[in-house]
Amino acid sequence: MTTGPDHVTSSGPLADLVVVDLSTTLPGAQASQFLADCGADVIMVEPPGGSDLRNLAGWPGLLRGKRSVTLDVRADGDLASLRALLSTADVLITTMRPTSAARIGLTAQTVAQKYPRLVWASITGWGSTGPWKDYKGWEGLVMAKTGVMFEKRQLTTRPGPAFVTAPYACFGASQAAVHGVLAALIERMSSGYGQVVESNLVTGMGAMDPYNWFYEMVLERYPDAFSPMDVAYDDDGRPQAYLIYALLIAATKDGRWLQFAQTAPRLMQAWLTELDLVKELADSKWTGFPMLPTAELRAEFWEMMLDRVGARSFEEWQQVFETNHDISAEAFRTPDEALDHPQVVADGRAVTVDNPGIGPVRQPSTLIHTDGRPLTALRPAPLPGQHDDEVRATIAAAVSTSAAGATAPAELPLNGVTVLEFGTMFAGPYGATILGDLGARVIKIEPVAGDNIRNLVAFHEAGGAKVLQGKESVAVDLTTPTGLELVYELVKRSNIVLQCFRGAAAERTQIDETTLKAINPDLVYLSTPGYGVEGPYAARPAYAPSIGAATGLSAVDGRDAANAPGDRAALRAGARTLHAAGAVPAVQSDGIAALGVASAMLVGLYAKRNGVELSNMVTTMLGTVHQALISYNTSYEGRPEIASADAQFYGLGALYRMYQAADGWVFLAAPLPGEWKAVVKALSPYADLASDARFSTPQGRRDDDAALADVLEGVFAGKGKQQWEDELASLDVGCVAILERNSESALQSDPFFEAGYSVEAVSPIFDEHRRLAPLTRFSRSRTKADAGCTIGQHTRAVLREIGVGEERIDELVELGVIACDN
Repeated sequence: MTTGPDHVTSSGPLADLVVVDLSTTLPGAQASQFLADCGADVIMVEPPGGSDLRNLAGWPGLLRGKRSVTLDVRADGDLASLRALLSTADVLITTMRPTSAARIGLTAQTVAQKYPRLVWASITGWGSTGPWKDYKGWEGLVMAKTGVMFEKRQLTTRPGPAFVTAPYACFGASQAAVHGVLAALIERMSSGYGQVVESNLVTGMGAMDPYNWFYEMVLERYPDAFSPMDVAYDDDGRPQAYLIYALLIAATKDGRWLQFAQTAPRLMQAWLTELDLVKELADSKWTGFPMLPTAELRAEFWEMMLDRVGARSFEEWQQVFETNHDISAEAFRTPDEALDHPQVVADGRAVTVDNPGIGPVRQPSTLIHTDGRPLTALRPAPLPGQHDDEVRATIAAAVSTSAAGATAPAELPLNGVTVLEFGTMFAGPYGATILGDLGARVIKIEPVAGDNIRNLVAFHEAGGAKVLQGKESVAVDLTTPTGLELVYELVKRSNIVLQCFRGAAAERTQIDETTLKAINPDLVYLSTPGYGVEGPYAARPAYAPSIGAATGLSAVDGRDAANAPGDRAALRAGARTLHAAGAVPAVQSDGIAALGVASAMLVGLYAKRNGVELSNMVTTMLGTVHQALISYNTSYEGRPEIASADAQFYGLGALYRMYQAADGWVFLAAPLPGEWKAVVKALSPYADLASDARFSTPQGRRDDDAALADVLEGVFAGKGKQQWEDELASLDVGCVAILERNSESALQSDPFFEAGYSVEAVSPIFDEHRRLAPLTRFSRSRTKADAGCTIGQHTRAVLREIGVGEERIDELVELGVIACDN
């Protein structure tokens, strides 16, 4: 699909909105890109010389569909112009720290007074309160301090944490800002007032984990009850996790890496049969497979599987996948190659836009598709200051508005909204969880035996505790006519339906959009399968490791591990690295997809409240991960090289990498030329960087990066990690101690709880506990942070609401049509 520069105006569900974008970093650009893709008029404010965002290789995708105006907000005249522009806007997006925003007059109080209808999305690294609010907001600092680099340490074979390349926290914060903006705009429809919404990279990252939060909590509560397996491979590279066999990563005879996903017993049996290993399992030495008792046995069976996969070429395996639908695998692709995926091509999720000054730019389409095509026609990215004249004309005509002392109620922004959820696991359903935190009532329709995610980890219910937060569980057998009739009654009372089934399953179950909109024409209906509603992969199950391989996410985190392995040692090391890249629960495809689901539902709801009908609205895991990687998969002639981690996974260069301290590791983040002076001054007691001619210019530092890293290695080895963090942070240099603790455990710990990244809740299963805080904070509206639920905990109460009597409820329980936990 190709579009060109003639698309100078936009339609779309957000076409009535004017967004002023002051952001200078990735999360703000991704938030405004989503809004522009939905039709909003995004005015990008750039300093003289252009935004630093244009230094990113993917800038034509990130900046697409926006208008550009040049304003130097440090100059009084241009600052006045910005203030006039804000009086015309609905939304403001910033990525500056609170102190920087205050310097140009942006505080919650001044915005409420001068621009009473404005919704200001403030995206920061650490939030506006707490002990780290003034820290630099680099993604690497967040991933280091929260433990993600420790958790992904098996990306590298050396001891210590590993650098994580993909921008998980940035995408999480960007979508959380989108959620806050849309919820605040929906609330503004009734109150008439805007407000400040905040998101940060810490909770944005925390949203990614599907289940490990509660697993970590159980391990801490009951340390003697389980034997935790901290990493998938032991120090000798041998597998420890039984899922290694079902989620095998192996290379074909011709060097193509494949990610298999044979997670169900039926699929594993088909897999072992294809590998001719069924008769091997008859040997008593393999008793208990896949839970084998020794490292030697686990490694031996793993190597047999690697050998059997490696005996066939990629083409031979493709023939297996086409003829045996119980076996499937994804080839590991680069982000560029990912846009050639057969399902991406079938869905039209890769487009080419003719961009002035660059030429054709290939990039992902919109996150949301409607009626089988992108939500809007994509428009090119602007040149710096391209729209100066027209935007300044708008500024000249602006009329100042203020409302000193104006007040509005502090309600839940989605109060009165009911979401009816049909889905399993995490990638779709957690999107509804997010809306629940914003005040929506979420009724989860699950089988009478419960959602499979409830039993995903050893401790009963721990696997589903996060995704079930704030929901009401109604357990119904949808395969029965009576069960369907009960659900149809709930449809009549709902505002949004979220269905997460693959392919045509919703139609077969009779909960498809056509059927449900015939019952309630005012529904917002979102389908969110793994791959697509139609197309060559539509019927396939989607798992986070498979989507990571298919989209290039694993290739970004795994560096060159997906290259053809040269020998047995390289095969083993590559499999370990690629597993760490795509299957570590802290940050992966499921969480990315869920954030996009929440954004899409809110777009649909906003559109419906504005009288705009969106039909056949679809997001996919595959498509949403492409959005998260837009700075990697946007391609054009002359695209600059995209930085990747060094071979040992320390980081991207001497000024954005980890160093070993006297008692652990620190991460230094000072990659911008403007940050060098502060680094030189801060480290002057330990190294004379100022007089070293090699490092006197940005180009010199790039050319002598290895030499600079050697100098800094010697410096950081001389003190403890927390000493370095305290000292350098006080001098406004980005440096943190790398936490050697899993991130899900870290965010529950006292320092992060006291900083507001986790909050207390009460669960019918886990009693009092800490959960991740809501992803968005509002200056006026409230959020809620409820706990999870048991299977059918709310069935009886909800059925009473729709007029079903107690005797009939008891009868339906006896018939197995429903389940009640009371």
